[in-house]
Amino acid sequence: MASSSGCFFVVTMAILSQFLLAPASALINREYIDANCQRVKNKSFCVQTLTTYPPAASATGLLPLAEAVVSLAVAHAEKTAGFAAESAKKEAALTTQFNECHDAYVGIVASLKSANLQLKDTPDTANYDVMVSGDEIKRVKDTVGKNIDKSSKTLMEMTLQMEKLLDLAAGATDAVDDDDENVHRRA
Repeated sequence: MASSSGCFFVVTMAILSQFLLAPASALINREYIDANCQRVKNKSFCVQTLTTYPPAASATGLLPLAEAVVSLAVAHAEKTAGFAAESAKKEAALTTQFNECHDAYVGIVASLKSANLQLKDTPDTANYDVMVSGDEIKRVKDTVGKNIDKSSKTLMEMTLQMEKLLDLAAGATDAVDDDDENVHRRA
């Protein structure tokens, strides 16, 4: 009877430990997400986005988190550039405007890819690369922001989303930069 009770205890502890250890690893990852989200304008968007984006949620440090966030922003910028290019073909009256928006998004993609390459060695440069993308966002807003056609409105929605993602990327690269500076001060 004692062995059955001991077996029950071991099985119970094994099952319980799975529930107790899982939140501990989530807290570790949440620590990096929180460090990033403290640096952005829309904290709730940041937490929701990063905790539901698997590469960000599973990041094991500020650098991997920043790489995931910048990659997410690159993917959205590429998708938006594609939409602008397609809209330029479909909307004859607005071809020039959509081509300008496409060019702006190509610039954003280039800046973000550069940021991802610079993150490890020069995070301050990576942060700058992300920040200059804001100029391209303004360019898109100025170009199609007042248009009332469906494609322009869709592009503006995508641009507002891009603006939020750039804010997350700026927060992430800034967190890596601060962490890098703290490491150098301690050394």
